[in-house]
Amino acid sequence: MSTPFKITLWVVMTLALAFGFFHHLVDPAKMNFERLHIFLFNLVSGGSIILYYTEGRRTASLRVQAFFLLSIVFAAAAFFQCYMLTLFLPLLLALIVESIRIDSFGSILPKALFTLTEPITRKFHQASLFCLSLGLIISSFAILNSEFTHWFDLRMLTLDTFFLGYSFPVSLISLSVIFSMMKNHLPFPGPLFKEFSFWAINLGVIIFFLFILCGWFLPQVFISLFLFFSVSLILYLFWKEGTRLQQKAFLISGIFFLIITSITGIMYIFLEFSPYYESRYAIPLIRLHAFTALYGWNLSGLAVISRYEDFPIQLHSSRVILLHWVTVLLLCPLGYFYPPVAVAAVVCYGILLSILFFKKGTVDQQMQA
Repeated sequence: MSTPFKITLWVVMTLALAFGFFHHLVDPAKMNFERLHIFLFNLVSGGSIILYYTEGRRTASLRVQAFFLLSIVFAAAAFFQCYMLTLFLPLLLALIVESIRIDSFGSILPKALFTLTEPITRKFHQASLFCLSLGLIISSFAILNSEFTHWFDLRMLTLDTFFLGYSFPVSLISLSVIFSMMKNHLPFPGPLFKEFSFWAINLGVIIFFLFILCGWFLPQVFISLFLFFSVSLILYLFWKEGTRLQQKAFLISGIFFLIITSITGIMYIFLEFSPYYESRYAIPLIRLHAFTALYGWNLSGLAVISRYEDFPIQLHSSRVILLHWVTVLLLCPLGYFYPPVAVAAVVCYGILLSILFFKKGTVDQQMQA
């Protein structure tokens, strides 16, 4: 990845977190920065890194640059509620994603996802691209329905609902890297576990999303517990069968973030449907859930794939991981309520990103040993 592209990503991703604390400066009723907080990280940065990683070039291609710029315009249009722009830009972005997916996987329809011969890592990779383009297309429909036509009474199907939709492709590309680092030939029932993990994650999240739209309590609890155990299975497989490389430490840390995300999600479901639901209890929990999902789990995967060709790199991995956990689990949730801590969170996050993007070196001898 070229230095100018890394600098650009560093600026955008740091701004993404900073916008999550702008409610301290601007009344959210007048101007809500939540969309920029989410979209700049998941869609702009995450989507661009996924496309860059898929093409496998040393520098970002014209298609990746076009996606990056147009997704920024889309994020800004969503923030300023320019819904005519947000109606058509997702379709153009989806065309860019699909052109890269078809060039990389050689098929208009993702038929390889349904074959047993396709490696799981490639299945997760193609699913990431397909879900990114599908999420963009559905978001365009959601805007058309909620802001213009009102054909269907789908109160939950709005642009903001697709915070999850733009996060999911980043999760899938991270899982693709995780499975690429596992041994190719696992003893039975390892291959079955890998195939099960792919379908459990993909179908589980899609079904969970549908249950959220329907507002069903018990199905949400069931599927969230199912996803929790599926993630735990992936952690077990990766811990036992993953190749001992420096990337493994970052990705295992990321999976633990994902497990915390699952637990906080389950807790929120019970709280939301309980008679004791109050916003003062819900807001801290949902903030912790969001920070661990975006800036914990998703960042771990993006950090690895953005410098995938550079590993092993000279990093004091335990210190970097510790900084990551302190920033995400302590500073960010507290910063949502206390402005001075918010400043500390953004500063620490910027330092963390600079280490992950720009740290030079060839080998971390302690990690290699």
